[in-house]
Amino acid sequence: MKTASRRGLDPADGRDEFDGPHPVDRHVGLRIRMRRKELGISQERLAESLGLTFQQVQKYERAANRVSASKLFEIARALSTGVAYFYEGLAASEDDAPAGANLDAQAFLMTAEGAELAILFPKLSRARVRRKVVELVRAIAEDEGDSAAQAAETAAGLRVLTYPS
Repeated sequence: MKTASRRGLDPADGRDEFDGPHPVDRHVGLRIRMRRKELGISQERLAESLGLTFQQVQKYERAANRVSASKLFEIARALSTGVAYFYEGLAASEDDAPAGANLDAQAFLMTAEGAELAILFPKLSRARVRRKVVELVRAIAEDEGDSAAQAAETAAGLRVLTYPS
C-alpha cells in the first residue's frame, strides 16, 4: 500500500521520495493563491480575516505549511467558494496525472507571472487573439529550448552547425 509522508511516498514502498511539498499541498496552495488574486484580495487582508499573519498565508500558498481541514474551510468561506474548489483539476489517481509536466505547470503558476497569466489569459475574449498569444509563447519557448540545447552541446564539446532559415 502506498502511504504519503511529509516528504513523499513511504520508502518501504520501494519508490523514491520526491523533493519539496506533496503535490496535493502544492495544488491546494496554488488554488488559494489563484482565488485570492481573482478576487483582488491581498495576503494581508486574507490573513486578517482568518486571524493569521500574512506570512502564514504565504506559507500556505507556497505549500511550505500544510493547510488543515478546518483552516481550508475558513479560507473557502473568506474567499467565497467551496472547499472543493481547491481540489479542482487534481488528478483522481496517479494514473490520471501526467508525470512531470503537471508539477512544472504548478511550479510556474506559483510564480507571480504565472498567477497573473492564469488570471488574465481567460479575459482574452477573442479566440484568435488567445491562439496568437499561445503561438508567440510557443515560439519563444522553442527558441529558448534551442539555445539551451546548443549551449549544452557546446559545453559537451560538440560542434553545433546552424543553417539559416
